[in-house]
Amino acid sequence: MWTHFFLEFLFLLLFLLGIKGINRTIEKSGYRMIGESVSEPMSRRNALLAIAVGGGVAGVVDILQASIEEGWDIPKVVAAGLLGPQAFHGGVGTWFLGVFLHFFIAFSAAAVYYAASRRLPFLTGYPLVCGLCFGAWVDLVMHLIVLPLSALHTQDLNNLLPGLLQKMVVVGLPISFSVRRFAR
Repeated sequence: MWTHFFLEFLFLLLFLLGIKGINRTIEKSGYRMIGESVSEPMSRRNALLAIAVGGGVAGVVDILQASIEEGWDIPKVVAAGLLGPQAFHGGVGTWFLGVFLHFFIAFSAAAVYYAASRRLPFLTGYPLVCGLCFGAWVDLVMHLIVLPLSALHTQDLNNLLPGLLQKMVVVGLPISFSVRRFAR
């Protein structure tokens, strides 16, 4: 149990350190503008960068954590949500479909957080608290809406609390901090 939290903390620390280095590189290139002079292409690029970094890091850390905990066939479980139980017997194509669906969900969550942060500025002002709440929201939506409507029709409430804590840290925080860092 503690090893999982240590791995999550390590990934989060690496993520936060990497964000500073990427942003400094962008600022040194002369592309960062301040105040009302921000052009439309720059703000659009910042939005795409925030969504790409947040969704990418959340997706990688989440799938690595799930694979370490449950085994490396976890993308087949994701694909089974679309294809049904026969996906468990699928091959490499089914595995890649699961990876694609997993990252689609991660990038969609990052896009939702970014869109909400444009209307609710406190989401970028308090990324720690809002990221934890957003991660909990993502897990609740997955457990209470998406999984019951999937081809597996499951509603596993036994793992709700550990999954909730895991998504709060692994999904919510990278997305909230990347939106705060890149989409100002």
